[in-house]
Amino acid sequence: MRLIPLSLGLLTLVLAACAPAVTNQQAIATPSVETVSPSPKTTASSPSPQLAQAIKSGKFVSGEHPTKGNARIVKKNGQTFVEFDGSFKTDAGPALVVALHRSSNVLAGTKPPAYPIKSGDYVVLAPLKKTSGAQSYQIPGNINLANYQSVLVWCQQFNATFGAASLK
Repeated sequence: MRLIPLSLGLLTLVLAACAPAVTNQQAIATPSVETVSPSPKTTASSPSPQLAQAIKSGKFVSGEHPTKGNARIVKKNGQTFVEFDGSFKTDAGPALVVALHRSSNVLAGTKPPAYPIKSGDYVVLAPLKKTSGAQSYQIPGNINLANYQSVLVWCQQFNATFGAASLK
């Protein structure tokens, strides 16, 4: 008979320990409402941030892994960037980077299913920030964009081109 109250007490402790913790701030928090006030009209003398000017753009095609979305090269505030739009998506992999490539059709230069690239044909911009969604990568000023015709997502470790976008 003593086992039932003891079992119930132990069960209560286990359930309480597994329940999500609620802090005092969460318990008394009230829903917040964000309001947006209309912005004042700008005049010709008001400074405004420079809008992004698209230089080239292209659509990703899959290489060794499914890759989709759009890429574009833009100039903003005197700097140049590669931007992926919100529809960008690729698989995860080790040592994924964003690179510019000299060829306008990177994938045609190799035989499927492998799409390796050759040293000297590309420049790595940065590690891939995330495998999906909008993101931006600065292009250093010493890179001559006229020499590069594609942007790619590339696995350095295995020399595997996940996807490429020909820029036009």
